[in-house]
Amino acid sequence: METFFPVVQRQPGELTVALAGNPNVGKSTVFNALTGMNQHTGNWPGKTVSTAQGRCRRGKDRFLLVDLPGTYSLLAHSAEEEAARDFVCFGGADAVIVVCDATRLERSLNLALQVIEVTDRVVVCVNLLDEARKKRLSINLNALQQELGVPVVGVSARARRGLDALLEQTARVARRETAVPAVRQPYPQPIEKALAAIQASLPPIPPGGPSVRWISVRLLCGGSEDTRRISDFCGCPPDFGPAASAAASDARAALARDGAGRQKLLDQIAACPVLWAESAAAAAVSSPGRGDALDRRLDRLFISRRTGIPVMLLLLFGVLWLTIAGANIPSQWLSARLFAVQDWLSAQFMACGAPEWLHGALVLGVYQVLAWVVSVMLPPMAIFFPLFTLLEDFGYLPRVAFNLDCCFQKACACGKQALTMCMCFGCNAVGVTGCRIIDSPRERLIAILTSSLVPCNGRFPAILTILSLFFVGAAEGPGAALLSALLLTGVIVLGVGMTFLCSRVLSKTVLRGIPSGFTLELPPYRAPQVGKVIIRSVFDRTLFVLGRAAAVAAPAGLVIWVLANVTAGGVSLLAHVSGALDPFARLLGLDGVILLAFILGFPANEIVIPIAAMAYLSTGTLADLDGLALHALLLRSGWTPVTALCTVLFSLFHWPCSTTCLTIRRETGSLRWTFLAMALPTAVGMGLCFLTASCARLLGFPV
Repeated sequence: METFFPVVQRQPGELTVALAGNPNVGKSTVFNALTGMNQHTGNWPGKTVSTAQGRCRRGKDRFLLVDLPGTYSLLAHSAEEEAARDFVCFGGADAVIVVCDATRLERSLNLALQVIEVTDRVVVCVNLLDEARKKRLSINLNALQQELGVPVVGVSARARRGLDALLEQTARVARRETAVPAVRQPYPQPIEKALAAIQASLPPIPPGGPSVRWISVRLLCGGSEDTRRISDFCGCPPDFGPAASAAASDARAALARDGAGRQKLLDQIAACPVLWAESAAAAAVSSPGRGDALDRRLDRLFISRRTGIPVMLLLLFGVLWLTIAGANIPSQWLSARLFAVQDWLSAQFMACGAPEWLHGALVLGVYQVLAWVVSVMLPPMAIFFPLFTLLEDFGYLPRVAFNLDCCFQKACACGKQALTMCMCFGCNAVGVTGCRIIDSPRERLIAILTSSLVPCNGRFPAILTILSLFFVGAAEGPGAALLSALLLTGVIVLGVGMTFLCSRVLSKTVLRGIPSGFTLELPPYRAPQVGKVIIRSVFDRTLFVLGRAAAVAAPAGLVIWVLANVTAGGVSLLAHVSGALDPFARLLGLDGVILLAFILGFPANEIVIPIAAMAYLSTGTLADLDGLALHALLLRSGWTPVTALCTVLFSLFHWPCSTTCLTIRRETGSLRWTFLAMALPTAVGMGLCFLTASCARLLGFPV
């Protein structure tokens, strides 16, 4: 039998519990509150979907919790939804906890009712009761339990209230000790009659699988991937044999004769849990008035046609300004400490009598490049990622997708690409991985191919350095940071605009198609959990991205040192290669040294400017110059404002770094798409640089 879910390593006497729920209902908060740090992550077999598993204990009961990907429905359309559905149906869980949002109960109950139809081993966890009280919502948990026919437990996961009761009820459900009367989701009478006929024709279903009723519903719908997976799980022939297949065909034909064709049948089956969820929520929720007045006022600011885009740009400017203003001092401090370690390493090598070439290769090559990457990358990432995560925790990022959805629709792409594009500001590789949230394979490819058109955190240092030296000018103090942030915001807006343009070109050429619709939930605004946000962003994002960059920067340092120190005819290999590239680079408004620096910066974009300075100085190690010295060096080397502008454009649009390329290869499974993802931004960058340099020459500006 094919496996569609991660194999859980259950210990003897342990209860396996699946944790399901919509996005933004606090499911991960419940999971983290129950398991603490006793958890690990892995991948679903055959999928690029990650899962988290963790253990907890209550009294004598021990639990293995499997945190399923967030999903709105078991009618799967994406890899995440398929993974969640497969584990609920075939994963052999002893119980399923469905986490619901107390502030939007009718929406969350839709998934809960679908899970209840699959299995009766369900506990409904109504989370965010504290927020519901703030919105003046009263939840009658007993009434809800009577409506659903499964145990209902209210919790406030952030405050760790109600978790013991949740585990107690889960253990009772897993051991079949509950006394809640079962309630069956009703369908229209003709559909109920058809389901009864199909159920009577089904062969025996192995224990631990989905309910006979749910299997009958899937067979009645027909043409579903679910039926193949169910039959594989049960060890039955496709469509469960001739009897079941014939019963399903006869039932569909009878419904069609009564005016319920295939589409109407599917609509009725999909509508039933929605209507029941509304009814159950109405019976359980009471409120003296609207509790979302503040959310609506904020939405009038954040997503209105007049203020949505300007506020979004203002927030982007604010995040960049805080990142730029806050990163300088920590970066200098870290650089001083790391290069002090370099001096100590050099002293140790000399004391040991190590050969000069070994000292140069390991200390001046590998370690120096690694130290530069860490000192340049870590401080801005340690500021940018927490700020970005705070906006995410506040509930703002889905509003960004809402604001940009119209633009992506005009580009024949998916509005979810706005979210992946936001991830790319931190790291293009993370943004590529985030494209998994896009259901359509065509639109997912468009998002992956255009992911490198917005600058990542690794490109910011080079862009900021050039903007500061040539365009900020004499501004000092806070004024310099504000002007730098303003110019950088303009550069990012250019990248976003090019993302729209290239997405449309791709959708009209190699990836033709029409944009698909999607459900976008605007979660309620919540006060961010600052402590948890900082910890999560530092460990899950900052150190993760830094580790990958360091892994490729170390060998790159060795290659750079070899090119700078091995000579041929009295000239270093670095000078030979830059000289060969110079004629072509001049057409782009650059020179051979700049182009070679970008090529050697393929492992990590942070080292582009130091490589260029090293080549201009003809030194054998990376150069660390202050702003004035670097500006003077670039002017002596023939740089003009046009050169600086073309370098900024090429920094913004060129091939993605090695980490991103490897991620694209893994996500697409294709070298062809990986090469196209590298060629697209490179072609855009070269085209813009050539156009800029040509216009400058025509206008008489020095290039």
